[in-house]
Amino acid sequence: MTELNDITLKPTATPRCWALIPCAGTGSRSGAAGPKQYQVLAGKPMVMHTLAAFADVPRIDQTLLVVSPDDSFSQTPEALSESFLIAACGGSTRATSVFNGLSALLAEGAVDHDWVLVHDAARCLITPEQINQLLDTCLVDEVGGLLALPLPDTLKTAHAGRVAATLPRADKWLAQTPQMFRIGSLLEALQLAGDAVTDESSAIEAMGLSPKLVPGSAQNFKVTYPEDFALAQAVLQSRQA
Repeated sequence: MTELNDITLKPTATPRCWALIPCAGTGSRSGAAGPKQYQVLAGKPMVMHTLAAFADVPRIDQTLLVVSPDDSFSQTPEALSESFLIAACGGSTRATSVFNGLSALLAEGAVDHDWVLVHDAARCLITPEQINQLLDTCLVDEVGGLLALPLPDTLKTAHAGRVAATLPRADKWLAQTPQMFRIGSLLEALQLAGDAVTDESSAIEAMGLSPKLVPGSAQNFKVTYPEDFALAQAVLQSRQA
């Protein structure tokens, strides 16, 4: 792990690719004793599996982990042994953490036309192949895009605990991460959209733009509920084997 001020990268004419991992959440739905991103899975904290996937993609110039101001993870042996940037500027919402993280990247030498891949710390099953698939698609796209999965299940709306309607699923996708956009465009979009947006694509869409949908994987799920830990652990162990 490298503190923010320890590395300075000079701006270049060719856009660089940065990864930004918001890691300031508490994971209240997970049932874990502490922040879920630091729970041990397959021998190491969950977020370390996430960071390892980005470290294996040569086109990612640098990864920034955004933690809360009172976070102590940066001082753990696991973090100190790795080479990623860390910024203690996380906020009370995802949008705030991402916005502050983008500002930190600009302070480190990133420029508006550089690309940033924003990824959930708790999507610890992301693979370098999926990240490269997103890069291959979006580096030549004017807007950018995100990994997503066509909705496989029948979709219902509810009222008072009962089915109100069945919705067509043919055009429905489950948004995943990473989500890849230009730093300058994403900063502007988040500033206009405010804290209500739950992902970066929503903010970009609010500006009238249409991000590219890049088919992802069902394994790239976000560890959210108690039962998700066992599933993620099983997948990680099977990959190690």
